[in-house]
Amino acid sequence: MHFDVNEIIGFGAAVLTTIAFLPQVYKTWKTKDVSSLSLPMLLLFFIGIVLWLIYGFLLHSPSMIFANSITVISSLLLLYFKIKYSKN
Repeated sequence: MHFDVNEIIGFGAAVLTTIAFLPQVYKTWKTKDVSSLSLPMLLLFFIGIVLWLIYGFLLHSPSMIFANSITVISSLLLLYFKIKYSKN
């Protein structure tokens, strides 16, 4: 598998931005506190990440596919937590 400089930079960005998102998912899972999470923001973010993932597939960009696959799962978890743990 051949990586060019653009993909190496992309993987660096992918790792950092994906890792940066995971503590929020973990904290929300542990505390079950979703009061500071905005449902409209989470929905827009999820849709945006899905579109980035599709774009990554269209470009055949391993770094975009890697990062956005993990972030789709993470944001889906946050959406689930927001719906499950929100006080009615």
